[in-house]
Amino acid sequence: MAAQILKTPIEYLKGVGPQKGEVLKKELGIFTYGDLLQHYPFRYIDRTRFYKIKELNGDLPAIQVIGRVIAKEIIGEKRGRRLVAQIKDDTGILELVWFQSIAWIDKNLKPGSAYIVFGKPSVFNSRISISHPEMELYGSQENKQGNVTLQPVYSSTEKLKQFFLDTRGLQRIQSSLLDLVLKEVDETLPLYILQKHELVGRTEALLDIHFPSNAKALQNAITRLKFEELFYIQLKLLKNKLLRTQKYKGLVFDKVGDKFNTFY
Repeated sequence: MAAQILKTPIEYLKGVGPQKGEVLKKELGIFTYGDLLQHYPFRYIDRTRFYKIKELNGDLPAIQVIGRVIAKEIIGEKRGRRLVAQIKDDTGILELVWFQSIAWIDKNLKPGSAYIVFGKPSVFNSRISISHPEMELYGSQENKQGNVTLQPVYSSTEKLKQFFLDTRGLQRIQSSLLDLVLKEVDETLPLYILQKHELVGRTEALLDIHFPSNAKALQNAITRLKFEELFYIQLKLLKNKLLRTQKYKGLVFDKVGDKFNTFY
């Protein structure tokens, strides 16, 4: 069952559809459920840590702050058109900038509301700003993720982001996929190997590689999936060696003469 469902074209997944399916194929080579399942995060972010605005600088990686929107405006013309907003906490003011999807963001960004803002700080004209940040209403259900503290970050592109398939969008469809296929995933390693090497099951590993509850669960998932990959590479090498020795047995000397070593 698992093998069949993982061959399902990606456009049939809830939240994808034909348009997003096409861009996933072109940008990331994701054609099926199985391809998406193996599109692993390339890093993780500790979403339990919040910075104050005064702590931000251009050398920091992607971070998150909590602030209230105090102003927003659309400025510029044509290619220079952008939406600029300001959020404030008890230590300062941070500028947020969007150059794409301006109308949609302007419609949904609520002045006076508090947001969790996530993105990479940069310095421009001696001011700290974040371009195209991810935004969540503070206290919304979306940022109450149980005991998941490490947020996965997936490879994306500017084209994907135009279809709302940034890392947050990829998280959503990955979550939908796991809900659908996780119970159908087959174990690929025998029990005695799992026990001997203290490996977690494949179902647990796939869940924790995408949405780890803690650092230990993530490390267990990585160890299991790496072991599985190397195990099957080794099996393939041994199989090829066996087939080669059976098919090409070579010339067998029943007796080695005196000149054999001299020749070589």
